[in-house]
Amino acid sequence: MRTVSADGPYLQIVEQPKQRGFRFRYGCEGPSHGGLPGASSEKNRKTYPTVKISNYQGPARVVVQLVTAVTPHPQLHAHSLVGKQCDKGICIADLQPKDSNISFPNLGILHVTKKNVAKTLEERMMEAKEMDLSVVRLMFTAFLPDSDGGFSRRLEPAVSEPIYDSKAPNASNLKIVRMDRTAGCVSGGEEVYLLCDKVQKDDIQVRFFEEDDTGLTWEALGDFSPTDVHRQFAIVFKTPKYRDQNLQKPTSVFVQLKRKSDNETSEPKPFTYHPQIIDKEEVQRKRQKTLPTFHDFSGHGGGGGGGGGLYRGGGGGPAAGGPGSTPLHLAVITQQREAVEALLLAGADPTLTDRHGNTVLHLASTLEGGGGMVQFLLQHKELRALLEHTNTAGLCAIHLAVLASQLSSLRELLEGGANVETPERSCGRTALHLATESDNVSLAGCLLLEGNANVDCCTFNGSTPLHIAAGRGSVKLTAKWLAWLCPAQTPLELTDEHHHLSLGQPSKLKLCLHAKTPSQQPRLLSLTPLRLVSIC
Repeated sequence: MRTVSADGPYLQIVEQPKQRGFRFRYGCEGPSHGGLPGASSEKNRKTYPTVKISNYQGPARVVVQLVTAVTPHPQLHAHSLVGKQCDKGICIADLQPKDSNISFPNLGILHVTKKNVAKTLEERMMEAKEMDLSVVRLMFTAFLPDSDGGFSRRLEPAVSEPIYDSKAPNASNLKIVRMDRTAGCVSGGEEVYLLCDKVQKDDIQVRFFEEDDTGLTWEALGDFSPTDVHRQFAIVFKTPKYRDQNLQKPTSVFVQLKRKSDNETSEPKPFTYHPQIIDKEEVQRKRQKTLPTFHDFSGHGGGGGGGGGLYRGGGGGPAAGGPGSTPLHLAVITQQREAVEALLLAGADPTLTDRHGNTVLHLASTLEGGGGMVQFLLQHKELRALLEHTNTAGLCAIHLAVLASQLSSLRELLEGGANVETPERSCGRTALHLATESDNVSLAGCLLLEGNANVDCCTFNGSTPLHIAAGRGSVKLTAKWLAWLCPAQTPLELTDEHHHLSLGQPSKLKLCLHAKTPSQQPRLLSLTPLRLVSIC
């Protein structure tokens, strides 16, 4: 058998396999659920590993094998390929004469346990001393026909990028799912609870960084030890000191997870540093005055189910007349329009915040009855920039209006140009997610019909409003989202992460099935709305 040189026909990979997120399966788990996707595969546009024989037109045979990824020279791997065209761990496919490309849409990877590695490799005349069972590569070899019609003219093999087993702890995608705090003081040392996908306690860092047009300007690591990593899914750390301890206005940086072993990082999430608030005892005593008691909405920030109640009350909604409140804040809280107008004309700074990072627009959005204060403030164009401003809990005015169940304020915010798709910073919920968590049909309908909210929007962990409604057993909102989503191909399959069928409450299952909107894309952890309904 001779090798054809690259001067003539040669084999090349035109679509690499997806490196991360694909799970190697054990033999006892049955056939693979879906083939190995291509590197550029997307939700609505699937691709698969593809090779091309260049400088050649005619029949050919392509052989695909698994080889090692960390050895200097590829060696046959203990794991096996499985699929429609696979036999004894090897996939063989014939290239039609009219084609130059061939793809492999049904490839699965069968995981061999450690105790069977030596036996498997003995059968292949190999040893299993230094084989990494969590990563493989595909080796494509093409054979062209000879004069006798046999496929004996071998092209130089093409080897793919590494493919990492998604269930291997040191090879999974890093992802921040939720944080209970998205802002802190420049002095650092504030405790943050972070939920994440599976990590190794000795191989993970929490990285804070800041960038500008020139590149990286600052970075520091959160302070925690391996004992602060809870069951590989939660990290309790303390924020680092910011580079400028004399900061005068809030500044936004980013936080992400970073794996030590391979420097892999998660998608960064925003984090806000606030100036130090120094209240000397004498100043604080002079400020203590008897003020009217107003409803405190700070407790509503933790309403959101999917995240396990990590939100800490006290930092989310505004407390009337709390420390750091300016005269403008107090005028808004007491709904004194003349005073608000006079203060603004006198040069009062509307961007100043109270100790919880609330602006006057945050405060106005939570007022009982509304009173038109939001609309009144937004008549001043300079105040419209506050629509996207977040407080220390990562909430915008539109989020607080929903949490406070203030329909009139919500409408005024929408009319003033509030972005209905803005996510809060702790776990990526939009106003529509928050309305669904509160089971508030009126607010949800307003966001949907007047704000044109996107029903397919996802949180950090991939939950849509339909997932939340189904998981909380809200029949009204589940029906509303299903009715709205009929043309949108919302995921409803009865599968969990192990692809088990699940049966639950008949009325809710009937409701979901009547939507007739099948799709192949579940949320993170593969919990579809139908699965969530069944476990309510």
